[in-house]
Amino acid sequence: MQFTSTTKLARAIRNRQISAEEAVDACLKRIAAINPKLNAVVQIAGKEAREKARQADAALARGEVLGPLHGVPMTLKDSFDAAGIISTGGTLGRKSFIPREDATVLKRLKAAGAILLGKTNTPELTLSFETDNLVYGRTRNPHNLGYSPGGSSGGAAASVAAGAVPFDIGSDYGGSLRYPAHCCGIATIKPTSGRVPRTGHILPCGGVLDSFQQIGPLARQVEDLALLMSLIAGPDWRDPAIVPMPLGHPDDVELKALRIAFHGDNGLITPTPEITRAVLNAAELLQGHGLCVEEIRPDGLQQGYDIMMGLLAADGGESVRRLLDQAGTREHTLHWLDKAQPLPPAEFAALMDRWTAFRSDMLRFMRNYDVILCPVNACPALPHGAIRGDLLAFSYTMAFNLTGWPAAVIRGGTAAGGLPLGLQIAARPWREDVALAVAGFLEQRLGGCQPGPDITFHPPS
Repeated sequence: MQFTSTTKLARAIRNRQISAEEAVDACLKRIAAINPKLNAVVQIAGKEAREKARQADAALARGEVLGPLHGVPMTLKDSFDAAGIISTGGTLGRKSFIPREDATVLKRLKAAGAILLGKTNTPELTLSFETDNLVYGRTRNPHNLGYSPGGSSGGAAASVAAGAVPFDIGSDYGGSLRYPAHCCGIATIKPTSGRVPRTGHILPCGGVLDSFQQIGPLARQVEDLALLMSLIAGPDWRDPAIVPMPLGHPDDVELKALRIAFHGDNGLITPTPEITRAVLNAAELLQGHGLCVEEIRPDGLQQGYDIMMGLLAADGGESVRRLLDQAGTREHTLHWLDKAQPLPPAEFAALMDRWTAFRSDMLRFMRNYDVILCPVNACPALPHGAIRGDLLAFSYTMAFNLTGWPAAVIRGGTAAGGLPLGLQIAARPWREDVALAVAGFLEQRLGGCQPGPDITFHPPS
């Protein structure tokens, strides 16, 4: 069952083809085998998980089904609180912090029957595209240990890609779900801003940049994303930004009625030829299936990167310093804070106006299309420590944090050396069902998540 999907495993447990205890034991054995090399799972609650599994099996024997995820093991990004388990958020001040309450998403998944095995690694406060911190150290890519799994949900993506668990929950502030999925060859979706509560996350809700941070699932198959989204979405009456908007199902989407815009280059940084070919190949598959497909990109897309970077630094890093102070962290990895300078009021007001204009221009473009198909990043997974300081390669994901639209990622190809390549499928606001319908079609045609080779070290080429 090492690479069984969440949906199939849940069905097998309900049908008593496998017990919850067997599923939990198999995942714990897999973690023990691979984690010394990957360093993806940083806290393990094996005793508690086995007891929960025995309780789940006893309930099923009585004819009681606890929920759609009855007995299914999972891990959780360490940026979320988990009651009774050390939850650091990757920062030294919380290296021994044990929350009393679960984050909202974890509460909902446990109520659906899922069993938490442990926590997965994250960079400090989730604020990096490489997963490394002073508490637990570096996480490695299961396809090649010399490369990063991305960040900030790098531990989560590596855990899922390596067959340790069927799913994890991560967060996305500028690409932190989508980039690790791209690097590790799995599926994910960043939902619409206002869809999933952030209560219990290390980066709290609120503030000028509130709409950037979204919570979403990482799994091996698109059908799992649809199932998990249905369980974690909706108001919790604590996160004030969450909207009670109905969530559609991708099976109900009329695929051939969709209009697809695609681009292989956003005009800011040209991706590697392999990535451009993967996007073009996906567009041709959609067109061959009868969809209306046009190669075009939104006017003004290139402005997104400057707006995003300006907004992230607008307060001079004060919000991040406050989080570090609240955690009791004195030594940290966020060295850019030393250079951060707040924007003068007039410049900040002008930047907010630019952001509004960008969102309006993007929305106007989307009047004529249902989906934008494009790269996730300009590069495949990078060797550890190789991320460029300008972060231009990440402008492909940042654009949809600025708009707040849903964006899914699936594996769309393979780069030299066997590293996965992702495809990004963005849709109109609140249309996760459309993004997942297109993602599911492409997954079927392209093969989706594929187990990597035995976990060994290959020097970066």
